[in-house]
Amino acid sequence: MFTGLIREMAKVSSFSNNILTLKANYTPKIGDSIAVNGACLTVVKISNGTFSVELSPESTSLLALENYKNEVHIEPAMQLGDRFEGHIVQGHIDCVGTIEKIEKNGNSTDFYIKVPKEFIKYMINKGSVAIDGVSLTINEVLKDSFRLTIIPHTIQNTLFKTYKVGSRVNIETDLFARYVYNMFKKDDSLSWGDVDRIMAHY
Repeated sequence: MFTGLIREMAKVSSFSNNILTLKANYTPKIGDSIAVNGACLTVVKISNGTFSVELSPESTSLLALENYKNEVHIEPAMQLGDRFEGHIVQGHIDCVGTIEKIEKNGNSTDFYIKVPKEFIKYMINKGSVAIDGVSLTINEVLKDSFRLTIIPHTIQNTLFKTYKVGSRVNIETDLFARYVYNMFKKDDSLSWGDVDRIMAHY
């Protein structure tokens, strides 16, 4: 389990034969889980200031692998008793999205990200989403995309500073949105407004 708050930007030493080797200030242990650009991976080797994680064929088929170069986001798995910030992130990437538009918005920047249509149903105004492992709030949901407003601090300290129109990113939808949708999906008449009213009773 993760929070979507990036621990640091690690440098990619190598990525070959499904083994990704990173150099970071953080030192994990063999067998530790660590989110790399949002994907939960297992540490399989530690050597001289670097550590390596292994990607399965399933992982490589789902991830935006072009972003696993130069620098990547890393976040160690939460430990019992850790302070909980951000939102609940599993490290299970649902799909890859594509940045459609980037616009300045006052002192912040709006990023419009398109996703496969089957995943837009998990996007909710003011709900949560993880982009390459970064926990963010959705400001607007459109037909097959959503808008994020990113503050300068986040841009400067994450891969957002490198994203351009056409860049692909790993996306993990909100855990609770997935569960609630699947609990009630048999009732086609149920809207997110109905869900809000149901949840208000608890």
